[in-house]
Amino acid sequence: MKIIDVKTSKRSQMVNISREAQEYVKQSGIKNGMLFVFVPHTTAGVSINENADPNVKRDVMFAMDRAVPSSGFLHYEGNSDAHTKAQMTGFSLSLIIENGEIMLGTWQSIYFCEYDGPRNRNVYIKVIKSED
Repeated sequence: MKIIDVKTSKRSQMVNISREAQEYVKQSGIKNGMLFVFVPHTTAGVSINENADPNVKRDVMFAMDRAVPSSGFLHYEGNSDAHTKAQMTGFSLSLIIENGEIMLGTWQSIYFCEYDGPRNRNVYIKVIKSED
């Protein structure tokens, strides 16, 4: 297992972690199998999205803020919107590894999604070898 350290600088932010994940896959020496990505935080998540146009990240965060405004919650820490957005995004991904490469589409990347930053966060990744 590897831990990717992610330092965010904004309350809501998407950070591309594809490079770190692919480096770990190569270091593992596993050619075919699965990559598991897990975020051990309740106010952050992980997703796959477009990597070509940086406006997509801004648009996704804009849409999340519109869908889940920060006001009206009872949680005393004032970050229930972040908990809700993380629940919507999800906390884990399972990705296929084929010939030593993570199987992502041409425009896809793996993103750590921060909803309660800025913070120092961790992402756990693990590669499992397939038997075929």
